Amino acid sequence: MSTEVKVPILGESVAEATIGEWLKKPGEAVALDEPIASLETDKVAIEVPAPVAGTMGQYIAQVGDNVAVGAVIATIEDGAGSAAPAPTAAPERKDAPAAPAVASEAPSGDAAALSPAVRRAVLEHGIDPAGITGTGKDGRITKEDVVAAAAAKTAAPAPAQTAPAPAAPAGDRGEERVKMTRLRQTVARRLKSAQETAALLTTFNDCDMSAVMAARDKFKDGFEKKHGVKLGFMSFFAKAACLALKDFPAVNGQIQGDEIVYFPYVDLSVAVSAPNGLVVPVVRNVDKLGFADIEKAIGDLGKRAKDGTLTMADMQGGTFTISNGGIFGGLMSTPIINPPQSAVLGLHRIEDRPVVRNGEIVIRPMMYLALSYDHRLIDGREAVTALKTIKEAIEDPTRLLIDL
Repeated sequence: MSTEVKVPILGESVAEATIGEWLKKPGEAVALDEPIASLETDKVAIEVPAPVAGTMGQYIAQVGDNVAVGAVIATIEDGAGSAAPAPTAAPERKDAPAAPAVASEAPSGDAAALSPAVRRAVLEHGIDPAGITGTGKDGRITKEDVVAAAAAKTAAPAPAQTAPAPAAPAGDRGEERVKMTRLRQTVARRLKSAQETAALLTTFNDCDMSAVMAARDKFKDGFEKKHGVKLGFMSFFAKAACLALKDFPAVNGQIQGDEIVYFPYVDLSVAVSAPNGLVVPVVRNVDKLGFADIEKAIGDLGKRAKDGTLTMADMQGGTFTISNGGIFGGLMSTPIINPPQSAVLGLHRIEDRPVVRNGEIVIRPMMYLALSYDHRLIDGREAVTALKTIKEAIEDPTRLLIDL
């Protein structure tokens, strides 16, 4: 007797997903609720748990297939499976080329113990996790372990060839074509839609980071000892943004149809990099959180983004976005708003620059700030003054204490 495996409910307004990878091979033993497949939605990767215990049956859908909520993608047969079964060929697709073998097979070893990001790296590099020594907590394999193993494999001397390799065709420079992931397609579509729909404009300012850096250096050890998290710059900018959004609610508002919606709270979207591209998880009610709570929330979301364990709920909502391109060395940019939001704050790298203070040229650690906004809702005066409020709060953090 077999049990059908169906695509679970994926979240509000999400009707379909793409088969990202199979985590169990046909014939393998499957435990109840053990992840057997990974689905890619418009926002996150979601694992499909086994509805019953038994043996992995046949694949109804292949890697790369688009599947709707409720669609049958595989079967689970009664009985115990083997530890290392021979894979069963997936049904032939007539509308698309077959996926590469490496993309349709799960890695050997305990796949359930590997995070989605690690499994993806294992498949991409063709590395057997059984031969990797984990350096993570409790000996778990990390993505960095997989990358290091792949590098070591590449560096190993190749066996001597008995015959010369055939020459590459003239003009062949090794182009590679890779199908866009569902997440990348969604990012591209949303960003282009933002440009076409919103009246985008960006205002700039520069910010002297001396005061914040001095406060961070003075209190970072005590802060980490008390709260168990490092004191970073993001909490300062989050609190400074809340000051500005309180004074200029349009910057925290949205256009919905022919209405303007103003929010009495700040749900802060934080742009972070994930294995499949940029994602923007949300810190709820950041205007009511202290520095430690903000740092913990942002750190947790960043870690889960890298591990590929963010949920749909983590991505939904958000009234304002902060994007920190400075961690990649960016000096200046014009960030694009995250629809349906109306504004985004762009942070950049800190560098020593000559500035004039009290009639003298001095060296200060400076950062360019950029606020991109939808001019349909936010006037230039509001945008410029809101950014100035953020700048002043960073240059004199006392303002954060007295709400000025």
